[in-house]
Amino acid sequence: MFDTISRFFTQKETPDLRHEPRLAVAALLVHLAAVDGTTKPEERDAVKHALMDYYALDEHEVETLIDDATRRDSEAVDFYRFTSAITALPEEERIEIIRMMWQVVFADDKNHELEDNMVWRIAELIGVSSRQRTILRNQMART
Repeated sequence: MFDTISRFFTQKETPDLRHEPRLAVAALLVHLAAVDGTTKPEERDAVKHALMDYYALDEHEVETLIDDATRRDSEAVDFYRFTSAITALPEEERIEIIRMMWQVVFADDKNHELEDNMVWRIAELIGVSSRQRTILRNQMART
């Protein structure tokens, strides 16, 4: 009985996402699409296409990734489990993640303050400068 209780407290709740940055990025994008209270079809499509384009995924792979990311996001209490998987990535990749986030924000031609705040927080947590975040925001707002 003691072994069972011990295993319960020592086993990880979910796999370590440091080895799965793609899943961490997908979870952040899924959360961002819903942060204003609803996920519009345009936002879901933006998440799907951003992941397909950046990670060269097919339709089935991206749907599986989004399903897993949605589950992980619903279990998360904060962004740390996701951002810790991303901070070790090269700067170019972290900048691309922020670009994808802005792509999701502007997919419905609106920028809700909660979306803006989330991108700002994630950029800070993964080490993307305010300047770079603002440049990307302006670029994506115009497209």
